Amino acid sequence: MRRTVLSAAGLLGAVALAGPALRRTALRSGATDAEVAAALPGDDLVPGARVVMDRATTLPADPATVWPWIVQLGRRRAGWYFPAWVEALIPRERRGLRRIDARWQGLAPGDVVPDWGGPDAAFEVVTLERPRALVYRREDARPGREPMRVSWALVLTAAPGGGTRLHLRLRINSLGRRAPALVTTFGGLMDLATVEPMFTGLRERLTAPG
Repeated sequence: MRRTVLSAAGLLGAVALAGPALRRTALRSGATDAEVAAALPGDDLVPGARVVMDRATTLPADPATVWPWIVQLGRRRAGWYFPAWVEALIPRERRGLRRIDARWQGLAPGDVVPDWGGPDAAFEVVTLERPRALVYRREDARPGREPMRVSWALVLTAAPGGGTRLHLRLRINSLGRRAPALVTTFGGLMDLATVEPMFTGLRERLTAPG
């Protein structure tokens, strides 16, 4: 136990020493200054968010082709997309689908999608504008403190040079009592470690033969 605590302390210490550059990477990746500054659907769900994470990538298909892959994402649905080399390390039944499944295409506002993080963890669909925007929200009770409120927007636009620009924005009212920079940076790096492989896995699926 002591070794675990020391390891965690060492990791957080390294994050603190890395400073602003690492914090910037934790909170945005692939997104341009204009994309970070732009208003997105769902921004109003968590007004005054203390933590905002922007991730973006360009995908080799038009928005109408990318959209079905985005809609079916989620626990107990199509799963989470990872590249093939990562999925080789994951049990087959836990790998994300590599096909469009009609069962998961009927998403609508008000639907609840189970999330990772506990048996009751779930996101509610707030906005669904095919094939442009999908926005989720989540609220977790915290005894003695204000609930944690989260919005997650997935926005698709036609890329200037062809393909689709996929922009993800996560807004959180607070990760800690005051969302200290250390906790925010660490949380952002964890988010980065899941979203970037998802971008790669999605790109693989869009370019697969057949």
